[in-house]
Amino acid sequence: MQREIISTNDAPQAIGTYSQAVKVGDTVYLSGQIPLVPETMELVNGDMRAQITRVFDNLAAVASAAGGTLGDISKLNIYLTDLSHFPLVNEVMAQYFSEPYPARAAVGVASLPKGAMVEMDAIMTL
Repeated sequence: MQREIISTNDAPQAIGTYSQAVKVGDTVYLSGQIPLVPETMELVNGDMRAQITRVFDNLAAVASAAGGTLGDISKLNIYLTDLSHFPLVNEVMAQYFSEPYPARAAVGVASLPKGAMVEMDAIMTL
């Protein structure tokens, strides 16, 4: 099965040796997104809500470039440097997703690239 590399200027460019997403058949593997503003490649200004929102916007941009939407995500992984922000993730996520929700994991981590407080990656089925 052929792999297709997905790339968009509407999401932050890769800051390492990876692609924004890879499509294999009808499955798209979206790389981790941190709250970088695509135009500046700097962390979004603001609080944790702003970071979570920016990550969902970045994921949505990559999903769109692959021909899908956040509603096509089957698995979402969330990495937080402080798990006390988990209720806020749920609150913001409800603005981007409706039932049936994707399968999901939330993991507490010691640190994330560029000092971000949240990162998410996903698997999308078209």
